[in-house]
Amino acid sequence: MEFLGTSQTASYCGPKKACAFRALPPAGPAPETQECYQPYSLPGYRYLKSWRPSLFYKVSNAQTCVDERATGRSPLRPPTILPALRSALFCRYSPRDWDKSNDLQMRGAEASRLWASRLTGDSMRLMQDKDELTRQMQEGTCRNLGQRLSDIGFWKSELGYELERLLNETHSMETVKRRLECAAEELNCPLQVALECLYHREKRIGIDLVHDNVEKNLIQEVDLLKCCQEHMRKLAQRIDIQMRDNRDAQHALERDLEDKSSAQFIDEKCYNLRNTSDCITFFHGMEKVDGTVSVPETWAKFSNDNIRHSQNMRANSIRLREEAENLLETLSDQMWKQFTNTNLAFSARISEVTDVKNKLQTQLAKTLQEIFQAENTIMLLERSIMAKECPLKVAQTRLECRTWRPNVELCRDIPQFKLVNEVFTIDDTLQTLRLRLRETQDTLQLLVMTKCRLEHELAVKANTLCIDKEKCMGMRKTFPCTPRLVGYT
Repeated sequence: MEFLGTSQTASYCGPKKACAFRALPPAGPAPETQECYQPYSLPGYRYLKSWRPSLFYKVSNAQTCVDERATGRSPLRPPTILPALRSALFCRYSPRDWDKSNDLQMRGAEASRLWASRLTGDSMRLMQDKDELTRQMQEGTCRNLGQRLSDIGFWKSELGYELERLLNETHSMETVKRRLECAAEELNCPLQVALECLYHREKRIGIDLVHDNVEKNLIQEVDLLKCCQEHMRKLAQRIDIQMRDNRDAQHALERDLEDKSSAQFIDEKCYNLRNTSDCITFFHGMEKVDGTVSVPETWAKFSNDNIRHSQNMRANSIRLREEAENLLETLSDQMWKQFTNTNLAFSARISEVTDVKNKLQTQLAKTLQEIFQAENTIMLLERSIMAKECPLKVAQTRLECRTWRPNVELCRDIPQFKLVNEVFTIDDTLQTLRLRLRETQDTLQLLVMTKCRLEHELAVKANTLCIDKEKCMGMRKTFPCTPRLVGYT
């Protein structure tokens, strides 16, 4: 290990044994050394300790050798002349230190210049990018405003079209209401005929009171005469309520149209604004104020809901008008035909019931056959399940026996793998067969219940044929008809 500041082979220090020192001599009082030596560091290189002055250490070694000469221990060493004050040499640097300091300065200047050049180029690119971004955003805003104006125009046209159709529908509703009020007064005379027919058919008893086609024809007469007389008045009231709903929908459409016109005027003004416009100014903080109450989806949904509400109102009005028209048309078409249609309906009903009875008998025979096949299937499934139990026992017994193999012979070999697979397969097969057995048993129960229902239906149809053939063929004799039932006076 060398002493700090000099090498052990310095020419003015002599051999190590001649000097015979163990450590550097005192370099003077410590406070003076610390005050005289102030290390220099370049800006940005404060912690760079790549050099240090070496002259101080050489002077220290030379002084040590002078002391040795004074003691007479090294007479061959030449005398060394040193300044009187050693602290005066502490601030000296070598040429190497000077070159290194200049080199660091030049490198720092070059790095600062390169950084400044790079920063300038980045700043120019940043300005260009931001200018392009601002232009693109302004163009995008103009496109969005144009699209917004297009959307407003579209919804205005839809709202106007719907408003016109709603007004027409309201006028039609007023006409239908007047017709219903007139037609309700014309149903008193045909009502007595329809009620007499129903009273005769009410003599059937028990389950024989079937709501068949004949019953439907008679109920149509009652509905068109008795019930529809009251229904027409209620329908007229419903029409009046619907007309109020139509007016509410009309007011909503008109209010939405007015709002759309105001918004269109404002957006057109915003769309026509440019960077050279006179009316533009700063409104600081406006981007932080969110006074909106909707988003594009809810905005479109609002107008769409108004249109749909109006369409629903029109649909309800159309249904009411169609209901009234169908009611009046049914009265005008069915009343004068009901006299002949009732007898034909009885004949058709008797033929229909006979045909259904024959079909039920055929279905009963097929059901009995299916019951027999289901019982055979259940028997075969039970035999198959019993046949699979022995192979499962064999496979499980083999697996159990192979568990007694000693030590390393407990190998998961191919037989072991095949046995495990065989057990899983047979077990899955048994589960599948048991499931199929339960399904077949459930099917058998369903078939038995179906057989009972078919037998009950056959008894009902026999009773119905008896009543229709024996008691209900000579009911109707005459039936009045008048065109005033449609509501025209």
